[in-house]
Amino acid sequence: MSRFRDSAGGEGSILILSAPSGSGKSTIIRRLLAASPELEFSVSYTTRAPRAGEKDGKDYVFVGPKRFRRMVAGRGFAEWAKVYGNYYGTPLRPLQVARRAGRNILLDIDVQGHRKVRRRCPEAVSVFLMPPSYRELTRRLKQRKSDGPEAIARRLRTAHQELRCWSEYDYVVVNDDVRRAVRALNAILTAARLRRENQRREIGRILKRFGGS
Repeated sequence: MSRFRDSAGGEGSILILSAPSGSGKSTIIRRLLAASPELEFSVSYTTRAPRAGEKDGKDYVFVGPKRFRRMVAGRGFAEWAKVYGNYYGTPLRPLQVARRAGRNILLDIDVQGHRKVRRRCPEAVSVFLMPPSYRELTRRLKQRKSDGPEAIARRLRTAHQELRCWSEYDYVVVNDDVRRAVRALNAILTAARLRRENQRREIGRILKRFGGS
């Protein structure tokens, strides 16, 4: 179990994780959050109605269209988009608060959302989670038994388009083994914590003890 703040001071990191549908991202996120006490999950805002079992503030923050548009006008989102008639957005303030408090925060967003967040938060660290093969991705999508053949074919076409964007990310992790993928993401978070721009406050505190500036 990694405790990034115990081993190094400084600001936290914004971790963006993107992956094609069926890559195992949800499993990776659950295990990563369980193994990382200093990692929080960014809860998105949406204007759609809650689904059965969803809880406000945990799965999404459910708001009306007027409030959402006010937040857009006030630049309250790191990224937002309209999908199938409903709005979805990643709130900016929780990202800023978490970083200043020395906590890491995880964003589960797609390729388009990644581009928008990087423009608003260039300090963010981004990871593309890649399936080991087309064959394995097809197997995982079929194994879920949540989509018919047409939907699976559509997801595979979308995956092919998303995979072409891998070079836009800081890191690429191939999910051929869940435990290895989680270890790799923990290593990325540790490295991000130790970047000099995240260590300025800690360095300043040390230098003061030496009479430096």
